[in-house]
Amino acid sequence: MDNKKLFVGGLAYAMSDQDLEAAFAEVGPVVSATIIKDRDSGRSKGFGFVEMETEEAAQAAIEKYHEQELHGRRVIVNVARPREERPRRDFDRPQY
Repeated sequence: MDNKKLFVGGLAYAMSDQDLEAAFAEVGPVVSATIIKDRDSGRSKGFGFVEMETEEAAQAAIEKYHEQELHGRRVIVNVARPREERPRRDFDRPQY
């Protein structure tokens, strides 16, 4: 099981991917940091994912940031669960 990818919730809407990466880089090497944005407006949804280089760095990030303040907001940090397969929503097709 891969415990290097973290879910980060409760993010400040003004945070960028670079802000998120810089914060987590304080505890260890970051592979990627992505804030999830609304498809239509392009605004942050207030959560994102950070992948750390090692499980030890991921655990250190959880210990440092979970339930702590980051950019003025109390954040939730835990191991990301695998994405669930969901049926595709197709709004262009007429519903019968």
